[in-house]
Amino acid sequence: MKDDRSPGSMLDAMRAQKPLVQCITNFVAMNIAANVLLAAGASPAMVHAEEEAGEFAAISGALTVNIGTLSPSWMNGMRAAAASAGESAMPWVLDPVAHYATAFRRQAVAELLALRPTIIRGNASEIIALAGGESRGQGVDSRDPVEQAEAAASHIANTHQAVVAVTGEVDFVTDGARGCRIEGGSSLMPQVTALGCSLTCLVGAFAAIRPDAPFEATISALAMFAVVGEEAARAADGPGSFSWRFLDALAAIDGVAIDNNARVRML
Repeated sequence: MKDDRSPGSMLDAMRAQKPLVQCITNFVAMNIAANVLLAAGASPAMVHAEEEAGEFAAISGALTVNIGTLSPSWMNGMRAAAASAGESAMPWVLDPVAHYATAFRRQAVAELLALRPTIIRGNASEIIALAGGESRGQGVDSRDPVEQAEAAASHIANTHQAVVAVTGEVDFVTDGARGCRIEGGSSLMPQVTALGCSLTCLVGAFAAIRPDAPFEATISALAMFAVVGEEAARAADGPGSFSWRFLDALAAIDGVAIDNNARVRML
């Protein structure tokens, strides 16, 4: 019997359902995030205005919130959408981009955490700082290795009852009780702006089709990115050609290929 929680099975289910994912993301990420979701098989909606964000969240399959280009009006939309997601028991994903950089961002993330995200995805520096540790992050860039953030991720997962994903050279996912590492990807991926932000949106798409299994949904999204990143890098000459090859590979891959090539190790 095929495992309905394997990355490949989840991809097949996601493409069959084409879930509507509300993506409150930053200006830099909007285009590539939308294209990533379309290539993967989901339906993106970049809806962030405070006048409609909460109402729109109620009709979506999942919500993703990225604080990359934060402003007071966007924050109002984020609060409304996250509150609406909580009321309808809909999964939502928080991407706390450079939350340690300014007081405004720290306050914003504190308020969003209080609205109980289902999944938190960040780089190692963001996760270490979110747990109260000292990170070496500068702006949106991580300067800490993923393995150094694993204990922080477990602490956050237990404190906030959320799945936490730390992405980097080898990804780490935990729900506080279980852990997993995902290998793959390419060194070109950090050179394509907002690809990590796009991954946050893809996590939301997988969570939409399995709201009962956010841990496995997160692993599936990260495994898909890792396999596709490796495939795109084989013929890429640099970050420019990698970017379009990545989208093509994302659209072309199927569930069998992901399950055959994903390097997922449960801990």
